[in-house]
Parts: sequence; structure tokens; C-alpha cells
Amino acid sequence: MVLSFNSTGTQVTEFLMICFPGMQDTQHWLSLILAPLLILALGANFVLLFTILNETSLHEPMYYLLVLLSVLDVILCLTVIPKVLLIFWFDMKPISFVGCFLQMFIMNTFLPMESSTFLVMAYDRYVAICHPLRYPSIITEQFVINATIFIVIRNLLATLPTPVLAARLNYCSSNVVENCICANISVAKLSCGDIHLNKFYQFVSVWCLLGSDLVLILLSYCFILRVVMHRQSGGAVTKALSTCGSHLILILFFYTLLLVFIFTNKAGKKIPSEVPILLNVLHHLIPPALNPIVYGVRTQEIKQGIIKLFKHQF
Repeated sequence: MVLSFNSTGTQVTEFLMICFPGMQDTQHWLSLILAPLLILALGANFVLLFTILNETSLHEPMYYLLVLLSVLDVILCLTVIPKVLLIFWFDMKPISFVGCFLQMFIMNTFLPMESSTFLVMAYDRYVAICHPLRYPSIITEQFVINATIFIVIRNLLATLPTPVLAARLNYCSSNVVENCICANISVAKLSCGDIHLNKFYQFVSVWCLLGSDLVLILLSYCFILRVVMHRQSGGAVTKALSTCGSHLILILFFYTLLLVFIFTNKAGKKIPSEVPILLNVLHHLIPPALNPIVYGVRTQEIKQGIIKLFKHQF
């Protein structure tokens, strides 16, 4: 354990990430799954980003939202997964005090940002289907800029206290984190102080941010479904459902995996500790891998742009 000495005693200056406490001899085999998924996630997102940025026909507000989603996915992937793989492959368990709380800040801030991006995309689909004539005047480039500013400021202000509260605690004893990442509670429980405020604030912030996003997303799709069902044209119904289908699938997967992680984490000793740890890692990897693939396959304009990009390059 690395400690520094000051007038009040000892203080932890770095943490040791042991990932899965009960799988120390076998956890490296998980890299056979995580490494290909990381390559897939980064590759698919960069292809989507280059396609949208290089294809002028895709320079529209709806696709700019996909750019925002891809940027958030890439940041979340690079914040978590490379360090996990370094632990598995080279036993590089130490992480600096500052590095740990920086990782905590990025995870706690950018994950709700992704949720808010899904919300804005749901509103985009709502306007496109329920108010198609007003769509060009409502969903503009300025709308995307304002939405991005709102997403950043809202989630930054709401989540910043989480790593701040954890960093101000006194870490004077163990520095072994039984997790693959610097999750708030996993780190805070190593402190010598009271962490009830940390737990309470994380609970309130997570449910207020992600909970409100999910409710508004579901309301948007309820309104969309109601409008679609009242239309007489079967072709219009099929097209509208197809347009929203990929978006809704990804949203449900994003929130389902997150909710399963939260409830398994709350279950305590009833569920092995390795389960919520693995779910937390996968939640930073599987949605980023799926998002660009689903949108690339289900959106004809993006599919054509990707084909055009590869033909131009090769």
C-alpha cells in the first residue's frame, strides 16, 4: 500500500484495483470477450463519425445527435475498458488518487449525458412523426447546439458533487478496491469517515437524472404510438415504427442493463459480488458497440454513406 504522511496521520495516494475478488486466477479469460468488443465499439463508432462528418447529405440535426452519442460512447469506452484489460493482461492494478477520481467523474457525468442524448433523440422522433410539417423549423442546427449545452451543463452540475464528496473523504487504511473501476461506493467505503451522504446523493442524482429521462422517453413513444395508430396508411405506420424501432431497442437495452446492475448491486450478499462488477463493465462496452451498428444497419442514409466511404477509401 502506498501512503503519504502528514500531520494527521497516513493518507492513501493510490488505489489497487483487483477487479473480481473471487476470480483472481481466471479473470484474465474475460479479456477474450472484452478486447474484441472494445475493438468493435471503437471501430464502429469511428466509422459512423467519419461517415457523418464526410458525407454532406448527412449534415442534418438528426445525424448530429448521432455524432454526440458516438463521442460519448468513445469517451466512456476509453475511460474504463483499457484499464480493465491492463489489469487482466499485465496485472497493472495501481491507479493514482487523482486518476481514480477523474475516472469516477467521467463515468458519473458522461453516462447520464448519454441518457439525456437518448431523450433528445426521442424528442426528435416525436416531432418528426407527430408534427412533420413543423419539423424543419423546430429541429434545427441551433436546436442541436442548445440541446448539447443543456445536456452538458445539466449533467455536469448534477453529478460533479459525487466525485467531490468521495475525494474529500479521509482514506487512511486499505486502498484495495474490489472492483474493476473506481465506482463511487466501491471507493468511498474504503474511507475512515461517514459515507451516508455519498450514498444518498448518488441515489438521488441517479434516479432524478436517469429516471426523469426514461419517463420522458417513454411518454414520447406513447405519443408517437398513439399518432401512428390513428393513421389510415399502413405504409406510413410501418415506416414510422421502423424509424423508431432501432432507437427504442437501444434505449431499452441501455436502461435494462443499467437497472439490472443497480438492483443486483443492492441485493448485497444474495448475489455474488462479481455479477454487478461485470454488469458495470459491460454497460460501458456493449451499448457503445451496439449503437453505431444498429443505426448503421437500420438507417438507409447512413448505410449508403458507409458504403460510399469504403468505396472512396479502398
